[in-house]
Amino acid sequence: MNYLDFEKPLAEIEGKAEELRALARQNKGMDVEKEAAALDKKAEQLLRDLYKDLTPWRKCQVARHPDRPHCKDYIDALFTEWTPLAGDRNFAEDLAVMGGLARLDDKPVVVIGHEKGHDTKTRIERNFGMARPEGYRKAIRLMDLADRFGLPVVTLIDTPGAYPGKGAEERGQSEAIARSTQTCLRLRVPMVTVVIGEGGSGGAVAFATANRVLMLEHAIYSVISPEGCASILWKDAEKMREAAEALRLTAQDLMKLGVIDAIVPEPVGGAQRDRAATITAVGKAIGKALGELSGKSGDKLVADRRRKFLDMGARGLAA
Repeated sequence: MNYLDFEKPLAEIEGKAEELRALARQNKGMDVEKEAAALDKKAEQLLRDLYKDLTPWRKCQVARHPDRPHCKDYIDALFTEWTPLAGDRNFAEDLAVMGGLARLDDKPVVVIGHEKGHDTKTRIERNFGMARPEGYRKAIRLMDLADRFGLPVVTLIDTPGAYPGKGAEERGQSEAIARSTQTCLRLRVPMVTVVIGEGGSGGAVAFATANRVLMLEHAIYSVISPEGCASILWKDAEKMREAAEALRLTAQDLMKLGVIDAIVPEPVGGAQRDRAATITAVGKAIGKALGELSGKSGDKLVADRRRKFLDMGARGLAA
C-alpha cells in the first residue's frame, strides 16, 4: 500500500498490526490476534475520520494515487470482447489514449479513455496519460465510427491535461482538442463519461462533452491543475492548497454547479483501498446512464447535449 502524506498516522498503526502478525508467524506459539485486532479497529476508525471531510487538496492527492484503478483496469473488468483500435490514420498511435470496440452488459459500445500506466515503464510509454494530437484524432476516428454504426460511446477520463510538448504543438494540439470536443457535440448516439481520477483542462473536455458526465467521489475535474493555477496567480506553485480551494474542482462542488450529473461513491479510504468494488460501482453507474439515454432519437441526444453545456455558465453564476 502506498500511503499519502496525510495518511502517515494510519500507516504507523497498520504497520504495527502487520509487525505483530509477522512476529506471530515466526513464533508459532505466540497469540497476538487480540492486540492486532484492536489495532485494526483503531486503523479503521482513523481511516473513516481521515476521509470523512477531505479538503480539496487532499482530494487531489487521492485522485492521483498510483494505486487507483486506471482505464485499462476498468476495460479489463467491465467490458467483454474488447477489440482495441489503434492509430489516427494520419501520423501515429498514441498510447496515452486507449480506444476500441467492446460489449458492456452484452451490448456493443465504443470505449475511449486516458491510460496513465501502472509502473515506471508503462507510465513513460503512456506519457502519464497526457495525450498528443494523434490521440485526440484517434478518438475522433472512433467516435465517427460509433456514430456511423449507432454504437453508444463510453469515455474514461484520467489525465493531468493534454501534452504541452513542442512536437504536439507543431502537429496541431489545440486544433485536435477542439475538433474532438466538436465531434462529441455532434454525435447522434448516447455518450457517457466517467472522470475516474484527474480531469485536467481541455485534454479532459475533449472526451467529456457527453450527455451524462459522472465522477468518482474523490476524483477532480478542473480547467487547470492547482499547481499551475498557483504558479500563474501567485507565482508560487507551493500555494496549490489555496488554488485547489478556489478552483472548486471536487465532485461535490461540480455537482452543485451543474457541471456533472452524478457522483459515484468510493469505498472508505478511496478507490485504491478496494479496486474491485470501485470498478463494479462505475460499471453500474455507466449501465444506468446508458439506460436513461436509450430510446432517445439522435436529434434529441444532440440537442440535450448542446443545451447541457450551454446552460452550465448560467447555473454556475446562479450557484
